[in-house]
Amino acid sequence: MHSFGYRFNALLTFAVTILALMCAIASVSDNFNSPSPISQVQVLNINWFQKQPNGNDEVSMTLNISADLQSLFTWNTKQVFVFLAAEYETPKNALNQISLWDGIIPSKEHAKFSIHTSNKYRFVDQGNNLRGKEFNFTLHWHVMPKTGKMFADKITMPGYRLPQEYR
Repeated sequence: MHSFGYRFNALLTFAVTILALMCAIASVSDNFNSPSPISQVQVLNINWFQKQPNGNDEVSMTLNISADLQSLFTWNTKQVFVFLAAEYETPKNALNQISLWDGIIPSKEHAKFSIHTSNKYRFVDQGNNLRGKEFNFTLHWHVMPKTGKMFADKITMPGYRLPQEYR
C-alpha cells in the first residue's frame, strides 16, 4: 500500500492541475467576448486658460463625461480602470497625452455613468502651444480579470479646439 504522504501528494497535485486547467479555460473564454463600449465627452466650460509664470500653458475645463462600458464586463472581470486623456500634436512631439480624469469601475452595475466634473489632473503643456490647438479626447480602459491576462483598448473622440486667446 501507499503511505498517507504519498496519497496526499497525489491528491494535491491532481487538485492543483485541475485548478490550473480551470484558470486557463477562464482566460481563454474572455477571447470570445467582443465588447462595444460607447462614450461621449462634452466641454461645458473653459474655466481658465492661462500662461503660467514659467511660460507653460494651463487649461481648466468643466466636462460632462458619459459612457456605457457594461459590455466590457464578463463573469471573469474583476474591475475596469478607465481614464480620459487629451491628445494633441506639437512641433516638438508627435503625440502629447495628458490624463484629465480617471476612475475604477468595480462592477457592471457601475459601468454606465455620466459625470459632471472639472479636470481632475492639470492640463499643462510644456511651452505655449495650446492656443487654438485642436485636440482629441481619448477614453482608455484596462480590464483586470479575476484570472488571465489584462487587456486595454480605447475610444478616440476628435474635433475639439482650445480658444485662441488666454482667459
